Amino acid sequence: MRTVNMHEAKTNFSRLVEAAVAGERITIAKAGRPMVKLVRVDDEENPSRTGFLRGLGRVPQDFDSMHVEEITDLFQGRS
Repeated sequence: MRTVNMHEAKTNFSRLVEAAVAGERITIAKAGRPMVKLVRVDDEENPSRTGFLRGLGRVPQDFDSMHVEEITDLFQGRS
């Protein structure tokens, strides 16, 4: 694990990010004291949730035009 100081991290941030993406673990220190770690974010940490409610609901055919008059009246201040 490589350790860099804050000034070097600010100066070479893009390079450090590229190194982290390549798998290197980098510690950023302030006055010689480790403060944070720069590591690659793995895709497995944020699994896709697309479609997790599939089959549990239904969207009506007229969804885009449902309650148009009522919504228009509300926007125009009519009750």
